[in-house]
Amino acid sequence: MRNFVLAWVQVSLVCLNTWQIAHHKIIGSLVVGFLISLVWTFNVQDISKSTLSDKLTYSLGALAGTATGLITASSFYGV
Repeated sequence: MRNFVLAWVQVSLVCLNTWQIAHHKIIGSLVVGFLISLVWTFNVQDISKSTLSDKLTYSLGALAGTATGLITASSFYGV
């Protein structure tokens, strides 16, 4: 479950930040860029030494994170 949550958080932030960068939201993109890197430091060791099942769980978290990031950007910026 931890892998799912970390992937979800990281990819949500990446998706949100991609939108922010594309729309010149500078302050938001700087803050979220910092958060992406912070979350990544927790992910990198765990997932590199994990089982296939853990990797698939991580990937499902990334899928959910993409949807969350899109919804967040749309809701927060009123798009």
